[in-house]
Amino acid sequence: MSYVTPTEFVTKMIDAGEAKIFMSTRDTLIRAFMAGAILALSAAFAVTITVQTGNALAGAILFPVGFCLLYLMGFDLLTGVFTLSPLALIDKRPGATAGGVLRNWTLVFIGNFAGAFLVAVMMAIIFTFGFSEVPNEVGQRIGHIGEGRTLGYAAHGAAGMLTLFIRGVLCNWMVSTGVVAAMMSTSVSGKVIGMWMPIMLFFYMGFEHSIVNMFLFPSGLLLGGKFSFMDYLIWNEIPTVIGNLVGGLTFVGLTLYSTHGRKKGKQSAQAGHIGNPAGVPAE
Repeated sequence: MSYVTPTEFVTKMIDAGEAKIFMSTRDTLIRAFMAGAILALSAAFAVTITVQTGNALAGAILFPVGFCLLYLMGFDLLTGVFTLSPLALIDKRPGATAGGVLRNWTLVFIGNFAGAFLVAVMMAIIFTFGFSEVPNEVGQRIGHIGEGRTLGYAAHGAAGMLTLFIRGVLCNWMVSTGVVAAMMSTSVSGKVIGMWMPIMLFFYMGFEHSIVNMFLFPSGLLLGGKFSFMDYLIWNEIPTVIGNLVGGLTFVGLTLYSTHGRKKGKQSAQAGHIGNPAGVPAE
């Protein structure tokens, strides 16, 4: 499947992060909007499968279809740019700044939310026949998901907030692993297989994904979920975003960069030392 070595795909990660920092506002917003919309559709698809089959594993197995499609089309999720964009700054790529990274994150957040919210409205219309009936079974399930994953955490106080944060960390550890896994192959089949496994894992385990939640919770509110928008922000979205940032950057971006991204420089230094054991500078 045309395997790409770690040293090579980490270089691709840094290049991708650099490209995202310098991408135009227009392109960043369009790509983020489409990514949020497609992932939201995939979440609706997975919940529908789970409700209709009564098997959560079936929904989790099929959920990654949306992630694979949006990645192959070059669209951007906040979880991915959390991991990739800072690498260009860490690698000291010319022109890469902290401001550029924050700009990229902000634009992608806005685009993801807009795309996910649009799909939330569309699906709410479908689940209620244009708000003329009570939500169908799938719509009711989405409403209950929103309640359990806001008020459910709030009921446990600090312990609930810690659990939410850790679920966010674990989520983007897996999601960013999926992003990187796609860079390990040059074939479409290899990319899809690499992405599918960690994405399926995070969804089935119920980890917290900030963009999936941009669909589930606004949709839940539209469908009569008994929680507020502030409940959603405080007891889900904000801690999830922070957890996603920590998980992706710490356990994927920085670990791979520290052991593979700087390998060439270390080897060059070692080679120079071998050729000049006394360490005398050349004249």
